[in-house]
Amino acid sequence: MLGPPGVGKTHIAIALAVAACRAGYSIYFTSLDDMVRNLRAAEAAGRLTSKLGSYLRPSVLVVDEVGYQPLERAEANLVFQVISKRYEKGSIILTSNKTFSEWGQVFGDEVLATASCTTAKSSPSTVLATG
Repeated sequence: MLGPPGVGKTHIAIALAVAACRAGYSIYFTSLDDMVRNLRAAEAAGRLTSKLGSYLRPSVLVVDEVGYQPLERAEANLVFQVISKRYEKGSIILTSNKTFSEWGQVFGDEVLATASCTTAKSSPSTVLATG
């Protein structure tokens, strides 16, 4: 879900997650910053595979505030691992106040951002909404 700050993207993402939970699906909600921080700590501790599993396991992964802070290349690669490994295995709800064309700045790499966007747009379980 893309849109300017304050239009309710996070609220809608939470409502969708609650509805999915009530329907029996497992949910994981995180901000992008928290996810990156946890993945970096796990990588440093040699537990990256295990930590990736916590983001790959749930039926629905909600990643809030994509683009709030720009990512370093290593951080962007960690995010791409999550997105690419979830492809066609589970739904992802992303919220961002950045347009897809601005994601290259967020991820610090136009190619990586384009690949992430293409994966998100082509996944049959992904719904994109702009507000």
